[in-house]
Amino acid sequence: MKKIILAVLLAASGFVWHPDAGSAEDWYFKPAKNNHPATTEPEYEALLKKYDGIYIGNSAGKNIYFTFDNGYEAGYTAKILDTLKKEKVPAAFFITGHYINDQPELVKRMVREGHIIGNHSWGHPDLSKISDEKYEQELQKLKQAYSKLTGKKTMTYLRPPRGTFSERSLKLAKDEGYISVFWSAAYKDWLRDEQHGADYAYDHIMKRIHPGAILLLHTVSRDNAEALPRVIKELKQQGYHFKSLDDLMVERILSPGIW
Repeated sequence: MKKIILAVLLAASGFVWHPDAGSAEDWYFKPAKNNHPATTEPEYEALLKKYDGIYIGNSAGKNIYFTFDNGYEAGYTAKILDTLKKEKVPAAFFITGHYINDQPELVKRMVREGHIIGNHSWGHPDLSKISDEKYEQELQKLKQAYSKLTGKKTMTYLRPPRGTFSERSLKLAKDEGYISVFWSAAYKDWLRDEQHGADYAYDHIMKRIHPGAILLLHTVSRDNAEALPRVIKELKQQGYHFKSLDDLMVERILSPGIW
């Protein structure tokens, strides 16, 4: 009886298990010393290759790809946008349904200033555990709201909430026309109540930077907003170039042998 009740509750919540789904995984990268490129598990690499996902760029060149997750607003995104505009740095912002409803003007500003808007789902669920139907609804609802707000008809990039995924969820993303975007550089910056100062953010970001890095930052971090100008200036001095995810995908198409 308990199993029956549990099955009913899971079905009502949108959870579904598929025999061919593969196990749910939590994305992680393996940092290297001395700013050498990060790696991840070979099976993760294989799945991303199979379903056209990405987590790192070409490590032969000193390019960096800034990405920000925007689940909700804490008052720092405008400052981040000011810095990106001043330094002429492109970025991708992965937004949720809450964010687009709560901060439409910031989303429009991101688009107006040339940044990419990525799909972070409508309600931030674990995409590896919801049904195919619910999965499609999560992505479509966010995309429709984005199109209504900005007039843009397409969204290319998807970042799975919390970095959880499975082979099924990666396949569904590809089937929906998305490129799944993970990351090769990040640090624990998503806890709004744990702020340590700009130097702390600077040190942790610079420790993880490497050629080809897809850098994940969270805009709820005051530390990130305050450290970003120094980070960008230092990286420019080190010879890094700031590219967009679109640039990365063009390079991937033109030079398939390096991937």
